[in-house]
Amino acid sequence: MSGPTREELNEFFSNSPFISASGMEIISIDPEAETLSVSMPLKPEFERFAGSGQFHGGPIAALIDTAGCFALIMLLGRGVPTINFRTDYLRPAINTSLRAEARVRRVGRTVGVVDIDVFNDAGALVAVGRGAFGTK
Repeated sequence: MSGPTREELNEFFSNSPFISASGMEIISIDPEAETLSVSMPLKPEFERFAGSGQFHGGPIAALIDTAGCFALIMLLGRGVPTINFRTDYLRPAINTSLRAEARVRRVGRTVGVVDIDVFNDAGALVAVGRGAFGTK
């Protein structure tokens, strides 16, 4: 059984009010390598301070959670709940869109683990995250 296509996953994105409003989009999937990439534009609502052009940490965390979740959906073909995730912010993300690269580390009987790296437009690593998601 093959998992959902990139187009089907993006349809899930467009059917989620939160994900759709965020402007997130799946840009690539590789089920064999167990990787998935998601982009997110900078929006005024995401700024740390009005007019600063700097991402607030909340949207970055949401990007990490979403990319991790959908990396497992890509493999399992169904929704998975977030159990826990962490985010480490490495540098400010200013006047840039973001790209999250999710890599599945383990799909267990009850829990899946995904590592997520977040890059700015210049390719600099701005944040890293790890998520645990229910797979049962």
